[in-house]
Amino acid sequence: MKRRHVLKALGMSCLGFGLAPEISAKTIQSYFAGKKAYPEEDQLKDYLQKIQNFNKPHDDDVLLDYEQYETFESTVLRLRRLQKLVGHGNFNILNFTDGLSLAGNYSRVGKFTKQELQFMELTFYEDGQLYGFLGQKPLKEITDQVKKKDVIKIPHSGNYLYKDRSIEIFDDIKKELGDQVILTSGIRSVMKQFLLFLNKVHNSEGNLSLASRSLAPPGYSFHGNGDFDVGQKGYGKLNFTGTFTETEVYKRLSEMGYLQLRYPAGNKLGVRYEPWHIKINANV
Repeated sequence: MKRRHVLKALGMSCLGFGLAPEISAKTIQSYFAGKKAYPEEDQLKDYLQKIQNFNKPHDDDVLLDYEQYETFESTVLRLRRLQKLVGHGNFNILNFTDGLSLAGNYSRVGKFTKQELQFMELTFYEDGQLYGFLGQKPLKEITDQVKKKDVIKIPHSGNYLYKDRSIEIFDDIKKELGDQVILTSGIRSVMKQFLLFLNKVHNSEGNLSLASRSLAPPGYSFHGNGDFDVGQKGYGKLNFTGTFTETEVYKRLSEMGYLQLRYPAGNKLGVRYEPWHIKINANV
């Protein structure tokens, strides 16, 4: 495998928290911008084959730089401890600033180190196109928050939804499908998306491209502003596979017109087909 490495070129300078104010998010974005583009027609066949085999490494995948792997691993472990401290449900809406504060106040989590903060900020502000994620970025700042007054916790799910359009659509779906449909993932804060994405990178031996084909990098997930996932009760992890399309829930959702998918089959966003992902804002 050709190992192209990132998260090194800028010397791991941090963007905020008083560590290196001379480097801004705009600097990071301009550095990484334009490294990739939507696939040309003559590349489309190879691209689609890669997406169909999303969970396998490919020759042009981008991997985490060796020199940052120790910092990467310590960041993942600290995020896991933080989630264990606050609980999975609360972690879904925990913002970045509060997460840092809680970590520093509880010794069983421990304060995020300067190197870990640098790593997280660079990960957030780099352009996802660098390693193949071509979707939009709805959350622009690492400190973007989920306001508790705007959300509601869905009983027996551990997940939250926004009170406006998201809960309206979910309630309509529940009225039609009853208990056979479940909410499998709702709102995800920046901190939650960090853990999901970095866990996937960790399980993929540092392969950022492989991880981004099934999980949006932090800042790029539309779970941060309304989208949610649904599944068939009793179907477990299969709800996050293509076999979900064989379920009664999927068939009914399709008949009802709710399947305005964020990542349809054959999309050119660098993301696998997600038939379980309900798109809320049709304009983005």
